[in-house]
Amino acid sequence: MKDTIGKISPVKEEFIEKAQKRLDNLTKPPGSLGRLEEIARRLVAITENMMPSLDKKAVFTFAGDHGVTEEGISAYPKEVTPQMVLNFLRGGAGINVLARHAGADVVVVDIGVDYDFGDVPGLLDMKVMRGTKNMAKGPAMTRDEAIKCVETGIEIANGYAKKGYKIFGTGDMGIGNTTPSSAIAAVLTGKPASEVTGRGTGISAESLGKKVAVIEAAIKLNRPDPGDAVDVLAKIGGTEIGGIAGVILGAASNRVPVVIDGFISTAGALIAYCMEPKTKDYMFAAHNSVEIGHKAMLEKIGLKPILDLDMRLGEGTGAALAMHIIEAGLKIYKEMATFGEAGVTDEIIN
Repeated sequence: MKDTIGKISPVKEEFIEKAQKRLDNLTKPPGSLGRLEEIARRLVAITENMMPSLDKKAVFTFAGDHGVTEEGISAYPKEVTPQMVLNFLRGGAGINVLARHAGADVVVVDIGVDYDFGDVPGLLDMKVMRGTKNMAKGPAMTRDEAIKCVETGIEIANGYAKKGYKIFGTGDMGIGNTTPSSAIAAVLTGKPASEVTGRGTGISAESLGKKVAVIEAAIKLNRPDPGDAVDVLAKIGGTEIGGIAGVILGAASNRVPVVIDGFISTAGALIAYCMEPKTKDYMFAAHNSVEIGHKAMLEKIGLKPILDLDMRLGEGTGAALAMHIIEAGLKIYKEMATFGEAGVTDEIIN
């Protein structure tokens, strides 16, 4: 983990400037394609390649269970976590559909599911533990377990970078995981739990009040240190959140752009950012989740979402959709004619 963080460097302004020069020479008024141009500039700077490619894409969907479900804070039982993992592997979930549409591979990772899958084809078995402990009664993980989750994500990112994958997306599956994500948001943004806790899978108003109280109690009991992101992850986090943080660190160290999905993925992104703020340069925020704490975390990192579609599914669905827009920005940059190539004057007369 320390070695990976040490390899992360900020993107170089010279590549942004070179990309901007090309964008300004394309057959359009300067800046007229707005954020598509921003995306193209950032891809050039991230990859340090004037003509980058996004021909191989992967969405990593990390799955893990949460002991805090014992407190009755979710609309669904934890048995849904392994059931959905098997659905991912059969290709029947939302992420499968949208990833196929984006031309991205879905990599399903068991990092902390409280279930023995055995030898299931297609499943990446990287289990650190069989679900976290109940953070309302003590730390969710030990510090070593939290570090292992992060290092698992780093290992996966390194492996897929070596295989030639050019862009990563993050996703999650874990019944109860909006609770640790809200807790992380509260501690690392400094906002009250009530301002960053939403209804997750669709709980009632009464259950929402209980969820907020559980988060407040867990923070008071465990006293996570806002200045130590690993401590926060260990005490009130989740295995999949740690894995996502690791993928982001690994992506940044390999100069691979990474598309952050929704609320849970952004909790992982916030952990990564607090460990190493330079990771921000390599992240694209896919969308603005309906979960109320999402905006606060994005603002803390300094990311602006690409899409706003009232989504709150997770799995990596928003990341898969945002890949279309990111690829569109790159295609504009690479395929649009310059004024000289098109024989169009670029002279502005007034």
